[in-house]
Amino acid sequence: MLSMLFENRKQLFWLLLPALIMLGLLTLYPIVSVLYNAFGQMDYIDDSYHFIGWTNFSELFDDFFFLAAIKNTFIFTLVASIAQVLLGLWLALLFNRQFYGRKFALPIIIYPMMLSTLVCSSIWRSWYNYDFGFLNSVLVSMGLPPQEWLFNPDLALYAIALVDTWQWTPMAFLIILAGLQSIPKDIGEAAMVDGARGWKSFIYITLPLIKKQLMLAFLLRSIDTFKLFDKVYVMTGGGPGNSTETLSMFVYKYGFRFFDLGMASAAALVMLAISLLMTLIYARNVMKGS
Repeated sequence: MLSMLFENRKQLFWLLLPALIMLGLLTLYPIVSVLYNAFGQMDYIDDSYHFIGWTNFSELFDDFFFLAAIKNTFIFTLVASIAQVLLGLWLALLFNRQFYGRKFALPIIIYPMMLSTLVCSSIWRSWYNYDFGFLNSVLVSMGLPPQEWLFNPDLALYAIALVDTWQWTPMAFLIILAGLQSIPKDIGEAAMVDGARGWKSFIYITLPLIKKQLMLAFLLRSIDTFKLFDKVYVMTGGGPGNSTETLSMFVYKYGFRFFDLGMASAAALVMLAISLLMTLIYARNVMKGS
């Protein structure tokens, strides 16, 4: 289509060249650099590089902390993504109809998404405080014992997932709401004439029609939660122990604390491969449905 707008292809090439250069610098070069480092070992004393093949990968999958990081990452991704899509669906169904105060409630629902991660993490870290935090004050007022939200290995990961759900459910909500509002009203009216109402109408008519939006929301949130780093860095630093250490945190520690670029790059490639797999599964399902 673009080539039809220009008389010769050279003009089109020169117009696209800046974007191609930026793509190469910001995407292709980092990937090639990570590949190069993943199969080697840097010697910082004599500033040399030694090719060691698959050694970094074999050591990586024998590393207890890496396997724990994979487990934590998958648990967080599933819990946060599913919670955000389900809450987003519930909110979208609620806001897909007119009610008093809708135009005032909508900006409030979207507001957390507009805050920076640092601000969100700081707010929730104060709320999670054991002695004077908002959540423990509520628990004590209800006669329940306070919780060590960020210092209990069994709770810390889910506490961070709650923060991520609070901040990013609005994204899933907006995607699903757009899908609901794209459904022609004639379909709903025809369903009511045929006797499909309530849950039957929702399960057999509404859900199939917004399937792509649900999948898109789940994919975007899964990819974003899978590479979680900032909230963990600010709120727990990967602790207590390694109960909240994710793959991104693992890469950061090996690359910028232990200065082992080989192991960090190998872990980053594993993350990239998993993210690509998730994207390919989504693309395949979309192409099947189209």
